[in-house]
Amino acid sequence: MWHGGDYFPEMSPEGSPGYDKGRLAPIRTGSHMARKTTKSKIVAFKVEDDLAEFLNNLPNKSDFIRKAILAQFGMTCPLCTGSGVVPRGVHNHYEPLIAANNERPCDKCKSPVKMPLTAENVAAADRKRVEQFLHGGPLYCTKCYPTVPACDDCGWHVPMEKVAEHFRKVHSLNMA
Repeated sequence: MWHGGDYFPEMSPEGSPGYDKGRLAPIRTGSHMARKTTKSKIVAFKVEDDLAEFLNNLPNKSDFIRKAILAQFGMTCPLCTGSGVVPRGVHNHYEPLIAANNERPCDKCKSPVKMPLTAENVAAADRKRVEQFLHGGPLYCTKCYPTVPACDDCGWHVPMEKVAEHFRKVHSLNMA
């Protein structure tokens, strides 16, 4: 029988404080409940029988899988802690700070580049450049981006001196 530690060892709830061992689910305390966010896509994948049984016994299978994936990528938002929303006071405090600090230097020429929060309203010509940054890659200005060679495997623009580091960080999971 699978007990949670084989697939996501860092998320194994058994025996951890704050978990209901009978359900293998977090114990919810207080009034801090995450608000629902709109999800528009359905993703399916095959799993072993034991893992399917474990997932089917969870009170919210989708939420568990979503959190496991985000934890693996290390992309939990430090402001909302993965809930998708922040209290009004936190929003009001950080909104002007984010607006005032939304530039960073181009990773090649060091000229200031507006740091986008999403790729939603980005011009089609800049979408790949911005998406590369949003997914953890370097941020280049519009002048430098086409001058940096693209990785043959993922398409990210990576300077030659950082190719080995890029492969270790981005492609090592795919090689296992």
